[in-house]
Amino acid sequence: MPYADIKGRKLFYEEHGEGFPVLFGHSYLWDAGMWEPQVEELSKTYRCIVPELWGHGRSDTLPETPYSIEALAGDHTAFVNALGLDRFAVVGLSVGGMWGAHLALEHPGKVKALVLMDTFTGPEPEENRSRYFGMLDMVGQAGAIPASLVDSITPLFFSPETFDKRPGLVNRFREGLLSITPDRIPSIVALGRAIFSRRSILERSGSLDIPVLVVVGSDDRSRPPHEARAMAEAMQNARLEIVPGAGHVCNLEQPGVVTGILKAFLEEAL
Repeated sequence: MPYADIKGRKLFYEEHGEGFPVLFGHSYLWDAGMWEPQVEELSKTYRCIVPELWGHGRSDTLPETPYSIEALAGDHTAFVNALGLDRFAVVGLSVGGMWGAHLALEHPGKVKALVLMDTFTGPEPEENRSRYFGMLDMVGQAGAIPASLVDSITPLFFSPETFDKRPGLVNRFREGLLSITPDRIPSIVALGRAIFSRRSILERSGSLDIPVLVVVGSDDRSRPPHEARAMAEAMQNARLEIVPGAGHVCNLEQPGVVTGILKAFLEEAL
């Protein structure tokens, strides 16, 4: 299995297909498998590379704590350098979009196109931050994600339509949360704190002169459409796509729609 050595720790990644490299960033509390529907199609044309976050999937736990989104972006810069990537596109969902936006700003010659999906480059609203920090405190104290908390977390990721029509997807996510082992909890907590205490780069994003696609589920409670609109309006070459009947993981809730949107954007942008 492929790993990259970053700061003496192993960062796992999947790689499929050949062609222009497209780097996929997955959501917090998920793993590389969340991009399977898109990679299956896009790997026919592109070299699809999907690294897993520290403490998620098959990657090692965090190399250091406390942590920050800037540090996460720096680790992904080290990752693309380890793979020898000089030019690539980034498709990032949630925290994947956060570190992806940092890469695009800091390495404009390398990032040729950017997709920001169900994410926000502005600050976390204070009400959300207090709520999420309270949840993270509970997880840290318990050394696990308690079942009662899983019931509160799960609706943050899915549209009501997904609960009704795709209960299997929802249940797999719930089971994944309950199966997180105690040794990974400190990394989960530290990364969560980094996400929800992030510094805004919304104003800086106006300097991006690459093609940008902003995508959001119409029912995303975690990163609602008004945040996506704010990002798209702040950037000179961005366009917005709202995916009906989808929540925070719109690529899994409406996989055919999202894959089509990505395919069309990458063909045009690259």
